[in-house]
Amino acid sequence: MTTAILIVFVIGYLAIALEHPLRIDKASAALATGVLCWTIYALWGGREHASEQLAESFGEISGILFFLMGAMTIVELVDAFEGFSPITSRVRMTSRLQLMWAVSILTFFLSAALDNLTTTIVVVSLLKKLVADRKDRLRLAGLVILAANSGGAWTVIGDVTTTLLWIQGRIDPVNVMIDLFVPSLVCMVTPLLILTPFTRGHVTRPVLKAADGGDGAAAHHGPEIPVSRQIAILLLGLAGLLAVPAFKTFTHLPPFMGMMLSLSVLWLGAEILNHGLPPHVRSGTQVVKILRRIDLASVLFFLGVLLAVACLGANGMLDVAAETLNRAIGNQDAIALLIGLLSSVVDNVPLVAAGIEMYDYPVGHPFWTMLAYCAGTGGSFLIIGSAAGVAAMGLEKIDFLWYVRNISLLALIGYLAGAAAAIAQHHFIGFN
Repeated sequence: MTTAILIVFVIGYLAIALEHPLRIDKASAALATGVLCWTIYALWGGREHASEQLAESFGEISGILFFLMGAMTIVELVDAFEGFSPITSRVRMTSRLQLMWAVSILTFFLSAALDNLTTTIVVVSLLKKLVADRKDRLRLAGLVILAANSGGAWTVIGDVTTTLLWIQGRIDPVNVMIDLFVPSLVCMVTPLLILTPFTRGHVTRPVLKAADGGDGAAAHHGPEIPVSRQIAILLLGLAGLLAVPAFKTFTHLPPFMGMMLSLSVLWLGAEILNHGLPPHVRSGTQVVKILRRIDLASVLFFLGVLLAVACLGANGMLDVAAETLNRAIGNQDAIALLIGLLSSVVDNVPLVAAGIEMYDYPVGHPFWTMLAYCAGTGGSFLIIGSAAGVAAMGLEKIDFLWYVRNISLLALIGYLAGAAAAIAQHHFIGFN
């Protein structure tokens, strides 16, 4: 049974990686992989037991999916009201170098305040308003993934793994910020320093199509929306996104509940802001129509990947892998580094959950902070290794192999540089 599940998982993973050469949409491959893994597990591992485990796993999976859909809807709603225009109109820089650094720094700190998934959705959507050339935009989107994962690793609300370690009582919110800020910053800055000597020239800004230009007509309603309403929807959207981690902190309810509450408030605000707009403009800013613009294929792809990984965790394969690492290596830092790299292939949540069960170190132990850094940033090595990567992949239709050729090595170098900084802090400076 275990061998069969592994074979299906590997074949599905290869189908996702080779999406373009095979001309098979990654969502279909991911869904088939997830369902087949659970089917094999149910038929040979016990139907009732598998069903119970699936029901337990699906609660977490559905929460992630609803969170993703809520965040995507909020971003689309702000975009429909041209809410990003007050920002994009003030971003005058066209230098590739300046824009690369500015976008990465913005993403790094925004991810720490929100989370890496939401930040990636917001910034990648913003890039479409700033950069016309797809090649320039893809490289920036790749760097956004690195910055979002780096920024999310040093706060307990920035990444689901740090949140999990916090909820399980393994890390302290203040101490993890002190311990991981510098390593996370090094992880983000190192790829930028490598690219800086090779980044020259200027980007081109998108040009709005004329109102009577066919397909551009529907999109050209920004000037007909008062700037005050553009700013209002932008502030309301940002406030809603920022309120999500605060909602979770105070209520201890899953993050998707806060996202749904924020969406409902923004929905109500949009209905109010729609009053008085011309009919042809109002038709493009109605939430019901905006919901149709959500990339459902990306959501289904995410569902398939999470189902497949949950199956690996349910039948104990991830626990066995973690225990094997412990026996073969022993060194805490090396184990955390390997777990981080593994998280680029399989989801980091079950890997961290397995680590929590395996070890009984006290709160704030260096292993926990190292694990938080590695699990949060190691997924950047492959585009499907993190929620931020999956979101950017769906929004910009980034090819898996393009990411491997252009971003993966930068991600690995940044990951190792940040890990070296964390180890230096633990062993030489005396943190923790």
